[in-house]
Amino acid sequence: MNNFTLLIEPLQKALQQEGYTTPTPIQQQAIPHLLHGKDLFGVAQTGTGKTAAFTLPLLQHLVKVKRMPSRGRPRALILAPTRELAAQIGDSIKAYGRNVNITHTVIFGGVGQRPQEVALARGMDIVVATPGRLLDLMHQGFVNLDRIEVFILDEADRMLDMGFIPDIKKIIAKLPQQRHSLFFSATMAPPVVELAKTMVKDPVHISIEPEKPTVDKIKQKVLFVDRKDKDALLIEQVTGMQKTIVFTQMKHVANKVAQKLEKAGIKATAIHGNKSQTARTQAMDRFKSGKVEVLVATDIAARGIDVDNITHVVNYDLPNEPETYVHRIGRTARAGAEGDAVSFCSAEERGFLRDIERLIHKEIPVDKEHEFHSNAAMNAVGAAARPPARGSQWGSGPRGPRRDGPRRDGPRRDDRGSRKARPGQGGWSKGPKRRN
Repeated sequence: MNNFTLLIEPLQKALQQEGYTTPTPIQQQAIPHLLHGKDLFGVAQTGTGKTAAFTLPLLQHLVKVKRMPSRGRPRALILAPTRELAAQIGDSIKAYGRNVNITHTVIFGGVGQRPQEVALARGMDIVVATPGRLLDLMHQGFVNLDRIEVFILDEADRMLDMGFIPDIKKIIAKLPQQRHSLFFSATMAPPVVELAKTMVKDPVHISIEPEKPTVDKIKQKVLFVDRKDKDALLIEQVTGMQKTIVFTQMKHVANKVAQKLEKAGIKATAIHGNKSQTARTQAMDRFKSGKVEVLVATDIAARGIDVDNITHVVNYDLPNEPETYVHRIGRTARAGAEGDAVSFCSAEERGFLRDIERLIHKEIPVDKEHEFHSNAAMNAVGAAARPPARGSQWGSGPRGPRRDGPRRDGPRRDDRGSRKARPGQGGWSKGPKRRN
Protein backbone atom coordinates (compact mmCIF):
# COMPACT_ATOMS: atom_id res chain seq x y z
CA MET A 1 0.00 0.00 0.00
CA ASN A 2 1.22 3.51 -0.83
CA ASN A 3 1.05 5.25 2.54
CA PHE A 4 0.88 8.65 0.88
CA THR A 5 -2.81 7.78 0.33
CA LEU A 6 -3.31 8.06 4.10
CA LEU A 7 -2.54 11.76 3.89
CA ILE A 8 -5.12 14.47 3.41
CA GLU A 9 -5.70 15.71 -0.13
CA PRO A 10 -3.73 19.01 0.17
CA LEU A 11 -0.62 17.10 1.24
CA GLN A 12 -1.02 14.52 -1.52
CA LYS A 13 -1.34 17.37 -4.01
CA ALA A 14 1.87 18.95 -2.70
CA LEU A 15 3.72 15.64 -3.09
CA GLN A 16 2.51 15.38 -6.67
CA GLN A 17 3.70 18.93 -7.31
CA GLU A 18 7.10 17.93 -5.91
CA GLY A 19 7.17 14.86 -8.14
CA TYR A 20 6.99 12.26 -5.33
CA THR A 21 4.79 9.24 -5.99
CA THR A 22 6.32 6.33 -4.03
CA PRO A 23 7.23 6.45 -0.33
CA THR A 24 10.73 5.49 0.78
CA PRO A 25 11.01 2.61 3.29
CA ILE A 26 11.13 4.92 6.32
CA GLN A 27 8.13 6.88 5.03
CA GLN A 28 6.25 3.65 4.37
CA GLN A 29 6.90 2.42 7.90
CA ALA A 30 6.68 5.64 9.89
CA ILE A 31 3.75 7.56 8.45
CA PRO A 32 0.92 5.21 9.61
CA HIS A 33 2.25 5.13 13.21
CA LEU A 34 2.79 8.88 13.33
CA LEU A 35 -0.69 9.57 11.99
CA HIS A 36 -1.98 7.58 14.98
CA GLY A 37 0.03 9.69 17.40
CA LYS A 38 2.65 7.12 18.35
CA ASP A 39 6.07 8.18 19.62
CA LEU A 40 8.88 7.03 17.35
CA PHE A 41 12.56 6.10 17.62
CA GLY A 42 13.93 6.04 14.09
CA VAL A 43 17.40 4.90 13.04
CA ALA A 44 18.08 5.86 9.45
CA GLN A 45 20.98 6.98 7.32
CA THR A 46 21.06 10.34 5.68
CA GLY A 47 19.21 10.46 2.36
CA THR A 48 16.49 7.97 3.35
CA GLY A 49 13.63 10.48 3.24
CA LYS A 50 13.12 10.87 6.97
CA THR A 51 12.39 14.61 6.75
CA ALA A 52 9.22 13.91 4.77
CA ALA A 53 8.51 10.95 7.08
CA PHE A 54 8.05 13.28 10.04
CA THR A 55 7.02 16.52 8.27
CA LEU A 56 3.95 15.13 6.49
CA PRO A 57 2.27 13.58 9.59
CA LEU A 58 3.12 16.73 11.57
CA LEU A 59 1.38 18.94 9.03
CA GLN A 60 -1.63 16.64 8.95
CA HIS A 61 -1.92 16.73 12.75
CA LEU A 62 -1.76 20.52 12.86
CA VAL A 63 -4.41 20.82 10.13
CA LYS A 64 -6.80 18.35 11.73
CA VAL A 65 -6.37 19.60 15.30
CA LYS A 66 -7.25 23.22 14.69
CA ARG A 67 -5.72 25.57 17.25
CA MET A 68 -4.39 29.06 16.81
CA PRO A 69 -0.78 29.44 17.98
CA SER A 70 -0.24 32.10 20.61
CA ARG A 71 2.40 34.80 20.70
CA GLY A 72 5.75 33.12 21.37
CA ARG A 73 4.09 29.75 22.02
CA PRO A 74 4.52 27.37 19.03
CA ARG A 75 2.58 24.14 18.67
CA ALA A 76 5.46 22.05 17.32
CA LEU A 77 9.25 22.15 17.74
CA ILE A 78 11.87 20.53 15.50
CA LEU A 79 15.48 20.61 16.72
CA ALA A 80 18.35 20.24 14.23
CA PRO A 81 22.11 20.38 14.87
CA THR A 82 23.18 22.81 12.13
CA ARG A 83 21.93 25.94 10.42
CA GLU A 84 21.91 24.24 7.03
CA LEU A 85 19.83 21.29 8.18
CA ALA A 86 17.38 23.56 10.00
CA ALA A 87 16.97 25.67 6.86
CA GLN A 88 16.41 22.58 4.71
CA ILE A 89 13.75 21.24 7.09
CA GLY A 90 12.10 24.65 6.82
CA ASP A 91 12.20 24.37 3.03
CA SER A 92 10.53 20.95 3.24
CA ILE A 93 7.76 22.29 5.47
CA LYS A 94 7.19 25.10 2.97
CA ALA A 95 7.05 22.66 0.04
CA TYR A 96 4.83 20.01 1.62
CA GLY A 97 2.63 22.56 3.38
CA ARG A 98 2.05 24.81 0.37
CA ASN A 99 -1.65 23.93 0.23
CA VAL A 100 -2.44 24.18 3.95
CA ASN A 101 -2.58 27.17 6.27
CA ILE A 102 0.24 26.22 8.64
CA THR A 103 2.86 28.77 9.68
CA HIS A 104 6.49 28.05 10.49
CA THR A 105 9.78 29.80 11.13
CA VAL A 106 13.43 28.74 11.29
CA ILE A 107 15.72 30.15 13.98
CA PHE A 108 19.47 29.71 14.32
CA GLY A 109 22.53 31.69 15.34
CA GLY A 110 25.04 33.52 13.22
CA VAL A 111 22.45 36.07 12.09
CA GLY A 112 20.62 38.93 13.80
CA GLN A 113 17.82 37.66 15.98
CA ARG A 114 15.36 40.55 15.50
CA PRO A 115 13.51 38.94 12.53
CA GLN A 116 13.24 35.75 14.59
CA GLU A 117 11.73 37.68 17.50
CA VAL A 118 9.17 39.25 15.15
CA ALA A 119 8.21 35.88 13.66
CA LEU A 120 7.75 34.32 17.09
CA ALA A 121 5.65 37.28 18.23
CA ARG A 122 3.25 36.69 15.33
CA GLY A 123 2.58 33.17 16.59
CA MET A 124 3.99 30.16 14.73
CA ASP A 125 2.58 26.66 14.38
CA ILE A 126 6.05 25.15 13.85
CA VAL A 127 9.46 26.33 15.00
CA VAL A 128 12.55 24.70 13.50
CA ALA A 129 15.60 25.59 15.57
CA THR A 130 19.18 24.89 16.50
CA PRO A 131 19.56 24.41 20.27
CA GLY A 132 21.78 27.38 21.14
CA ARG A 133 19.74 30.17 19.60
CA LEU A 134 16.51 28.60 20.84
CA LEU A 135 17.80 28.62 24.43
CA ASP A 136 18.93 32.22 24.04
CA LEU A 137 15.45 33.26 22.89
CA MET A 138 13.87 31.26 25.70
CA HIS A 139 16.06 32.97 28.32
CA GLN A 140 15.14 36.37 26.85
CA GLY A 141 11.43 35.57 27.06
CA PHE A 142 10.70 35.48 23.33
CA VAL A 143 9.56 31.85 23.22
CA ASN A 144 7.77 29.52 25.63
CA LEU A 145 7.51 25.77 25.02
CA ASP A 146 4.60 25.01 27.36
CA ARG A 147 2.13 24.43 24.49
CA ILE A 148 4.24 22.12 22.34
CA GLU A 149 2.12 19.27 21.00
CA VAL A 150 4.80 17.60 18.83
CA PHE A 151 8.55 17.55 19.54
CA ILE A 152 10.99 16.20 16.94
CA LEU A 153 14.71 15.73 17.54
CA ASP A 154 16.60 15.16 14.29
CA GLU A 155 20.19 13.91 13.89
CA ALA A 156 20.58 13.04 17.58
CA ASP A 157 23.99 11.45 17.04
CA ARG A 158 25.25 14.65 15.43
CA MET A 159 23.85 16.59 18.39
CA LEU A 160 25.94 14.37 20.64
CA ASP A 161 29.07 14.91 18.54
CA MET A 162 28.61 18.69 18.67
CA GLY A 163 28.15 18.81 22.45
CA PHE A 164 24.49 19.83 22.37
CA ILE A 165 23.12 17.19 24.74
CA PRO A 166 23.13 19.42 27.87
CA ASP A 167 21.21 22.10 25.95
CA ILE A 168 18.75 19.53 24.63
CA LYS A 169 18.07 18.30 28.15
CA LYS A 170 17.34 21.88 29.24
CA ILE A 171 14.92 22.27 26.34
CA ILE A 172 13.18 18.95 27.06
CA ALA A 173 12.71 20.03 30.68
CA LYS A 174 10.59 22.95 29.46
CA LEU A 175 8.27 20.82 27.31
CA PRO A 176 4.86 19.64 28.55
CA GLN A 177 4.68 16.02 29.69
CA GLN A 178 1.77 15.31 27.39
CA ARG A 179 3.22 15.55 23.91
CA HIS A 180 4.03 13.50 20.82
CA SER A 181 7.80 12.89 20.53
CA LEU A 182 9.91 11.72 17.59
CA PHE A 183 13.60 10.85 17.85
CA PHE A 184 15.87 10.28 14.84
CA SER A 185 19.51 9.22 14.70
CA ALA A 186 21.86 7.68 12.16
CA THR A 187 23.51 5.50 14.81
CA MET A 188 22.60 3.59 17.97
CA ALA A 189 25.48 4.78 20.16
CA PRO A 190 24.78 4.16 23.89
CA PRO A 191 24.54 7.89 24.79
CA VAL A 192 22.02 8.34 21.98
CA VAL A 193 19.89 5.46 23.26
CA GLU A 194 20.03 6.86 26.80
CA LEU A 195 18.83 10.25 25.57
CA ALA A 196 16.00 8.62 23.62
CA LYS A 197 14.78 6.86 26.77
CA THR A 198 14.27 10.25 28.45
CA MET A 199 12.29 11.61 25.52
CA VAL A 200 9.98 9.02 23.95
CA LYS A 201 7.31 6.90 25.63
CA ASP A 202 6.54 3.39 24.39
CA PRO A 203 7.91 4.30 20.96
CA VAL A 204 7.64 2.49 17.68
CA HIS A 205 11.16 1.43 16.65
CA ILE A 206 12.07 1.78 12.97
CA SER A 207 15.52 0.93 11.66
CA ILE A 208 16.35 1.30 7.99
CA GLU A 209 19.19 -0.98 6.83
CA PRO A 210 21.09 -0.79 10.13
CA GLU A 211 23.69 -3.27 8.92
CA LYS A 212 24.46 -1.25 5.77
CA PRO A 213 26.12 1.99 6.83
CA THR A 214 26.96 2.97 3.25
CA VAL A 215 24.59 3.43 0.37
CA ASP A 216 24.78 0.45 -1.97
CA LYS A 217 24.68 2.53 -5.12
CA ILE A 218 27.76 4.59 -4.20
CA LYS A 219 30.83 3.46 -6.10
CA GLN A 220 33.75 3.88 -3.71
CA LYS A 221 37.48 3.94 -4.32
CA VAL A 222 40.63 5.06 -2.50
CA LEU A 223 43.67 6.73 -4.05
CA PHE A 224 46.94 6.56 -2.12
CA VAL A 225 48.89 9.79 -2.42
CA ASP A 226 51.59 11.74 -0.60
CA ARG A 227 50.16 14.75 1.21
CA LYS A 228 52.18 17.21 -0.87
CA ASP A 229 50.56 15.86 -4.07
CA LYS A 230 46.93 16.08 -2.96
CA ASP A 231 46.22 19.41 -4.65
CA ALA A 232 47.50 18.23 -8.01
CA LEU A 233 45.65 14.93 -7.69
CA LEU A 234 42.43 16.75 -6.81
CA ILE A 235 42.64 18.96 -9.88
CA GLU A 236 43.24 15.87 -12.00
CA GLN A 237 40.27 14.03 -10.48
CA VAL A 238 37.61 16.76 -10.43
CA THR A 239 38.31 18.04 -13.94
CA GLY A 240 35.23 17.08 -15.92
CA MET A 241 33.09 16.24 -12.88
CA GLN A 242 29.70 17.94 -12.83
CA LYS A 243 28.44 18.55 -9.27
CA THR A 244 31.05 17.60 -6.68
CA ILE A 245 31.57 18.07 -2.93
CA VAL A 246 35.15 17.98 -1.65
CA PHE A 247 35.55 17.40 2.09
CA THR A 248 38.51 18.66 4.11
CA GLN A 249 39.22 18.44 7.82
CA MET A 250 40.26 22.04 8.46
CA LYS A 251 38.73 25.38 7.57
CA HIS A 252 41.88 27.00 6.23
CA VAL A 253 42.49 23.92 4.05
CA ALA A 254 38.98 24.26 2.58
CA ASN A 255 39.76 27.86 1.62
CA LYS A 256 43.13 26.87 0.15
CA VAL A 257 41.66 24.00 -1.87
CA ALA A 258 38.90 26.19 -3.30
CA GLN A 259 41.50 28.79 -4.33
CA LYS A 260 43.69 26.11 -5.98
CA LEU A 261 40.73 24.83 -7.97
CA GLU A 262 39.78 28.33 -9.09
CA LYS A 263 43.36 28.96 -10.29
CA ALA A 264 43.12 25.73 -12.29
CA GLY A 265 39.99 27.01 -14.03
CA ILE A 266 37.52 24.96 -11.99
CA LYS A 267 34.67 26.98 -10.50
CA ALA A 268 34.68 26.30 -6.75
CA THR A 269 33.58 27.81 -3.45
CA ALA A 270 34.16 26.90 0.22
CA ILE A 271 31.70 26.46 3.09
CA HIS A 272 32.67 26.00 6.75
CA GLY A 273 31.99 27.19 10.29
CA ASN A 274 33.99 30.41 10.02
CA LYS A 275 31.89 31.65 7.11
CA SER A 276 29.03 34.00 7.94
CA GLN A 277 25.53 32.65 7.45
CA THR A 278 25.08 34.98 4.48
CA ALA A 279 28.28 33.68 2.86
CA ARG A 280 27.28 30.07 3.51
CA THR A 281 23.83 30.61 2.02
CA GLN A 282 25.29 32.31 -1.05
CA ALA A 283 27.81 29.48 -1.52
CA MET A 284 25.05 26.86 -1.32
CA ASP A 285 22.85 28.79 -3.75
CA ARG A 286 25.71 29.07 -6.27
CA PHE A 287 26.38 25.34 -5.95
CA LYS A 288 22.73 24.35 -6.27
CA SER A 289 22.26 26.55 -9.32
CA GLY A 290 25.35 25.16 -11.04
CA LYS A 291 27.27 28.45 -11.01
CA VAL A 292 30.09 26.57 -9.28
CA GLU A 293 31.04 22.98 -10.03
CA VAL A 294 32.77 22.12 -6.75
CA LEU A 295 31.72 22.86 -3.16
CA VAL A 296 34.61 22.46 -0.71
CA ALA A 297 33.19 21.73 2.76
CA THR A 298 34.22 20.78 6.26
CA ASP A 299 32.40 18.29 8.44
CA ILE A 300 30.38 20.98 10.20
CA ALA A 301 28.32 21.13 6.99
CA ALA A 302 28.29 17.40 6.19
CA ARG A 303 24.80 16.75 7.58
CA GLY A 304 23.36 20.01 6.33
CA ILE A 305 24.01 19.60 2.62
CA ASP A 306 20.96 18.28 0.82
CA VAL A 307 21.43 18.99 -2.87
CA ASP A 308 19.97 16.92 -5.70
CA ASN A 309 22.12 15.31 -8.37
CA ILE A 310 25.49 15.42 -6.62
CA THR A 311 27.57 13.09 -8.78
CA HIS A 312 30.78 12.84 -6.74
CA VAL A 313 32.05 13.19 -3.19
CA VAL A 314 35.81 13.55 -2.79
CA ASN A 315 37.47 13.08 0.59
CA TYR A 316 40.51 15.32 0.24
CA ASP A 317 41.20 14.44 3.89
CA LEU A 318 39.92 11.22 5.44
CA PRO A 319 37.86 11.86 8.58
CA ASN A 320 39.30 10.70 11.89
CA GLU A 321 35.90 9.30 12.89
CA PRO A 322 34.73 6.51 10.56
CA GLU A 323 31.02 7.36 10.98
CA THR A 324 31.75 10.75 9.45
CA TYR A 325 32.84 8.99 6.25
CA VAL A 326 29.36 7.50 5.95
CA HIS A 327 27.71 10.89 6.41
CA ARG A 328 30.03 12.49 3.87
CA ILE A 329 29.54 10.02 1.05
CA GLY A 330 25.80 9.99 1.75
CA ARG A 331 25.63 13.39 0.03
CA THR A 332 25.61 11.52 -3.29
CA ALA A 333 23.40 8.64 -4.53
CA ARG A 334 20.30 10.23 -3.03
CA ALA A 335 16.73 9.46 -4.02
CA GLY A 336 17.76 6.26 -5.79
CA ALA A 337 20.44 7.84 -7.95
CA GLU A 338 23.97 6.52 -8.34
CA GLY A 339 27.10 8.30 -7.20
CA ASP A 340 30.86 8.09 -6.74
CA ALA A 341 32.96 8.54 -3.62
CA VAL A 342 36.68 9.14 -4.11
CA SER A 343 38.98 9.17 -1.07
CA PHE A 344 42.58 10.37 -0.90
CA CYS A 345 44.74 8.57 1.66
CA SER A 346 48.23 9.70 2.67
CA ALA A 347 50.51 7.62 4.87
CA GLU A 348 49.38 9.55 7.96
CA GLU A 349 45.75 8.66 7.24
CA ARG A 350 46.27 4.91 6.80
CA GLY A 351 44.87 4.23 10.26
CA PHE A 352 41.76 6.25 9.50
CA LEU A 353 41.18 4.14 6.38
CA ARG A 354 41.40 0.92 8.40
CA ASP A 355 38.80 2.28 10.85
CA ILE A 356 36.45 3.14 7.97
CA GLU A 357 36.79 -0.28 6.36
CA ARG A 358 36.17 -1.94 9.71
CA LEU A 359 32.95 0.05 10.08
CA ILE A 360 31.59 -0.67 6.60
CA HIS A 361 32.71 -4.32 6.72
CA LYS A 362 34.61 -4.27 3.46
CA GLU A 363 37.79 -3.05 1.82
CA ILE A 364 37.44 0.00 -0.39
CA PRO A 365 38.83 -0.72 -3.88
CA VAL A 366 42.20 0.88 -4.60
CA ASP A 367 42.77 2.92 -7.76
CA LYS A 368 46.46 2.96 -8.69
CA GLU A 369 45.87 4.33 -12.18
CA HIS A 370 46.82 7.92 -11.48
CA GLU A 371 49.98 9.95 -11.77
CA PHE A 372 50.44 10.48 -8.05
CA HIS A 373 50.07 6.95 -6.69
CA SER A 374 52.18 6.45 -3.55
CA ASN A 375 53.36 3.00 -2.50
CA ALA A 376 54.67 4.55 0.72
CA ALA A 377 51.15 5.66 1.64
CA MET A 378 49.58 2.35 0.58
CA ASN A 379 52.02 0.26 2.62
CA ALA A 380 52.37 2.54 5.66
CA VAL A 381 52.25 0.75 9.01
CA GLY A 382 53.06 1.58 12.61
CA ALA A 383 54.16 5.14 13.35
CA ALA A 384 54.16 6.03 9.65
CA ALA A 385 50.42 5.26 9.48
CA ARG A 386 49.47 7.58 12.32
CA PRO A 387 48.73 11.31 12.18
CA PRO A 388 51.37 13.71 13.54
CA ALA A 389 51.39 14.48 17.24
CA ARG A 390 49.82 17.58 18.78
CA GLY A 391 51.56 20.79 17.81
CA SER A 392 53.00 19.54 14.53
CA GLN A 393 52.38 21.36 11.28
CA TRP A 394 49.60 19.08 10.10
CA GLY A 395 47.96 17.70 13.22
CA SER A 396 46.87 19.31 16.42
CA GLY A 397 45.61 16.38 18.43
CA PRO A 398 46.36 12.77 19.29
CA ARG A 399 43.89 11.49 16.68
CA GLY A 400 44.72 13.81 13.85
CA PRO A 401 44.08 17.27 12.45
CA ARG A 402 41.92 19.83 14.16
CA ARG A 403 38.52 19.69 12.59
CA ASP A 404 35.92 22.28 11.81
CA GLY A 405 33.60 20.94 14.44
CA PRO A 406 33.50 19.63 18.01
CA ARG A 407 36.67 18.93 19.95
CA ARG A 408 36.94 16.33 22.66
CA ASP A 409 37.90 18.93 25.24
CA GLY A 410 34.71 20.90 24.66
CA PRO A 411 32.10 21.58 22.00
CA ARG A 412 32.56 24.06 19.22
CA ARG A 413 29.01 24.77 18.30
CA ASP A 414 27.58 25.92 15.08
CA ASP A 415 24.73 28.30 15.80
CA ARG A 416 26.07 31.22 17.77
CA GLY A 417 24.16 33.63 19.94
CA SER A 418 24.34 35.38 23.29
CA ARG A 419 22.20 35.02 26.37
CA LYS A 420 22.95 38.62 27.22
CA ALA A 421 21.76 40.06 23.94
CA ARG A 422 19.14 42.73 24.59
CA PRO A 423 15.68 42.28 23.10
CA GLY A 424 15.72 43.67 19.59
CA GLN A 425 19.49 43.53 19.29
CA GLY A 426 20.95 41.36 16.53
CA GLY A 427 24.27 39.58 16.63
CA TRP A 428 26.37 39.08 19.74
CA SER A 429 26.30 41.22 22.83
CA LYS A 430 29.33 42.62 24.59
CA GLY A 431 28.81 40.19 27.43
CA PRO A 432 30.23 36.66 27.70
CA LYS A 433 29.75 34.86 24.41
CA ARG A 434 27.71 31.72 24.22
CA ARG A 435 29.57 29.35 21.90
CA ASN A 436 26.56 28.17 20.00
